[in-house]
Amino acid sequence: MNSTVALMLMSVAIAIIVGLGFYAFSLRKEVSRRDAFRVEEDARAQQNSLENLDYVASALVQEQVDITEGAWRCKVLLEIVDPSLVEKPEFQAFSEHYNRTRHLKTHSARHQLTPRERMQEDKERLMAEEDMRKAVLEAAKAVLVWRAKGPNALH
Repeated sequence: MNSTVALMLMSVAIAIIVGLGFYAFSLRKEVSRRDAFRVEEDARAQQNSLENLDYVASALVQEQVDITEGAWRCKVLLEIVDPSLVEKPEFQAFSEHYNRTRHLKTHSARHQLTPRERMQEDKERLMAEEDMRKAVLEAAKAVLVWRAKGPNALH
């Protein structure tokens, strides 16, 4: 093999290495961009969940929403923010009420019940709401107090 062919092969190899290096660099930038986007989306979802939690807890305290609906929504929103929050003693009423009422039918499943079954479920829900009303309202107030402490009051 003469030196001209060796130089041409070395030039091609260098060009391929430079091309692959540029491609790797552009892939790394894309990964970084996607990571930043994901972090931004997570932060936005967290903020939206906290705002919704404020609205639902406030509606519960003002008794503008049923105890069952408000407790369920607060439980779910707290779990989205941080799953360990529903285990805090001041917020456990949401989980307790959810556990007492989760077997009750909602939405289209409720419409499939007979009137007698629906009335029986309503009676059961109302009894659970009456038993848990004070605890759920106290938990909603605790959420509002916790949220008033600001974004650093997560734990």
